[in-house]
Amino acid sequence: MKIGVPRESEANEPRVAASPETVKKFIALGFEVSVEKGAGELSRILDKDYEEAGAKIAPTAKDALADADVVLKVRRPNAEELGLMKKGALVVATMDPYGHESDVRAMADAGVVALAMEFMPRITRAQVMDVLSSQANLAGYQAVIEAAEEYDRAFPMMMTAAGTVPAARVFIMGAGVAGLQAIATARRLGAVVTATDVRPAAKEQVESLGAKFIAVEDEEFKQAETAGGYAKEMSEEYQKKQRELVASHIAKQDVVITTALIPGRPAPRLITKEMVASMKPGAVVVDLAVERGGNVEGAKPGKVAKAGDVKIVGYLNMPGRIAASSSALYSKNLYAFVETLVDKEKKELSVDWSDELVKATALTRDGSVVHPAFAETEQLGGA
Repeated sequence: MKIGVPRESEANEPRVAASPETVKKFIALGFEVSVEKGAGELSRILDKDYEEAGAKIAPTAKDALADADVVLKVRRPNAEELGLMKKGALVVATMDPYGHESDVRAMADAGVVALAMEFMPRITRAQVMDVLSSQANLAGYQAVIEAAEEYDRAFPMMMTAAGTVPAARVFIMGAGVAGLQAIATARRLGAVVTATDVRPAAKEQVESLGAKFIAVEDEEFKQAETAGGYAKEMSEEYQKKQRELVASHIAKQDVVITTALIPGRPAPRLITKEMVASMKPGAVVVDLAVERGGNVEGAKPGKVAKAGDVKIVGYLNMPGRIAASSSALYSKNLYAFVETLVDKEKKELSVDWSDELVKATALTRDGSVVHPAFAETEQLGGA
C-alpha cells in the first residue's frame, strides 16, 4: 500500500495533509509514504522531519503520486494532479464541492474515489475525524489575533497610576466551533464579550464561556436548529427583528467577528454598510465567511478593507494563517479516517462501502458521482 502526499498546488494554501507523527502511524499500518519535496515547509515541517519519520521524499508531485493507493490532500485535486493519479486511488481531502460540480465530475472521469472530509457525519465515532471542527477552532482563535493586530488599542482593561484603559468590547456573530473559540480567545485577552447565534443550544454554550448572549428569543428561535446541529435559514420576519437588535448592539462594539455559514449555500449577509458606518472610529470587523461571499457588506477577499474609520478584515483561509497548528490537527483527522479503511491483520486497504462514514463522504466512485447531493445534479445535467 502506498500513500502519496503532494505539495498543495493552490497559491493560498500553506497547509499539508500529513505530519511526521501521522507518517509514523501510517507506516505502522503497512503503508509506504511518499511526500513531495517541500510539501510541509510552509507548515514548518522539513523534508528531513518526514524522512526521519520513515517517509520517502519524492522530487515531484508525479513521483509522489505514482501508483499511490491513497492520496492525502488539503484541497480538492486539480486537473493536472488528477492526471498523475491511478484509477481507483482513494483521494482524501476537503473537496469544497458546492458550486464546483464540474470539478466533482472531473474526479469521477479520472476514475478516483473522492472522499470529502467536510461531509464526515457529526457522530461520536467520527469526532476525531471532524476537519470542519479542527480547522474552525483555529480559525476562531486566529480571527481574534488578527482583530487585535488591527485594533489600535489594548484589549484588556488596564488600571494604572495614569488612569484606566477600558476593555475592548468584542461581539461574535455565530457561536459554532469558530465562534466559541473566538469567544474564549477574546475573553483570555481581557475583552468584554457578547455573542449571538440562531441556535437555542448556543445560548448556554456562550454563557458558559463568560460571554453575554444577544438574540431575539421568540418561538422561531427555539426551533432554529437542524438534526445535524447546524443553523437553519431563518424567516425574513425573524431576520428583520434580529437585524434591528444586532444593529443597535454593533454600534457600541470595538470588534465584531462574523462566522456564519450554512452548508451548501452562500454566506448569509449579517452586517450592512450602514451597520459598519455606525461603528466607532478604529473599530475592526473580521469576516470569517468571506470565501463564501461574506457576512459583511464591503469585505474584500484577501484584504483589509476600510469603510471610513472602520477596518474590515477579509483574509482568505484563516486556518492557513496558523498553518503549523492547522496541519498538525488536519493530518490527525485524515489518519483517523484512513485507519478505518485498512485491514490491520492483512495490512491492506479494505473499504467497507456500507460503512456510514464512507457513505457520507464518498463523492465519486467507479467513474460516477455517487454522493446523493451531487448524483442528482449530474443526472439532471445529462438529461
